[in-house]
Amino acid sequence: MPPLLEEFLRALSQAAPAAFFRDSTVAYATLNAVHIFSLALIVGSIVTLDLRLLGLFRSFSIASLAPPLTRVAATGIYFAIVSGFLLFSVRPLAYTVNPAFLTKITLVIFGVINALGLRTTRAWQFALEGEPVPDSVRAAALRSILIWAGAVLAGRWIGFLQ
Repeated sequence: MPPLLEEFLRALSQAAPAAFFRDSTVAYATLNAVHIFSLALIVGSIVTLDLRLLGLFRSFSIASLAPPLTRVAATGIYFAIVSGFLLFSVRPLAYTVNPAFLTKITLVIFGVINALGLRTTRAWQFALEGEPVPDSVRAAALRSILIWAGAVLAGRWIGFLQ
């Protein structure tokens, strides 16, 4: 690990918020619960939309489901980033070498890129307009489900690989 990064991570772990969460079981458990709830918002909303793109829930239009589910996912991502950073700050040196943590972060980045990338395509616009869902959109939806399931699994493994 580069010395400057190690110095930054040590300073992060000594910051007041990190010390507060490290020293308070109740605060840490509450923060962890906020993080898990945030992940539930993300995965619940994204997988619901992905399943619709794959052909389930056809009685609901994609155009009516996508906006609220996307907002719920975005809210979940915001709170997951904030709570995740605070959880990370408690033991940053340990997390940066934990393969499950690194896998989770990588998968979350891929999941966000997949979602943002999909929404910039003409195929996404076709799906929103009520036309048959293009195969590329279905592929992105399946990829999304697999990525987010992998991120959740990796997240659960973090504690086992410490």
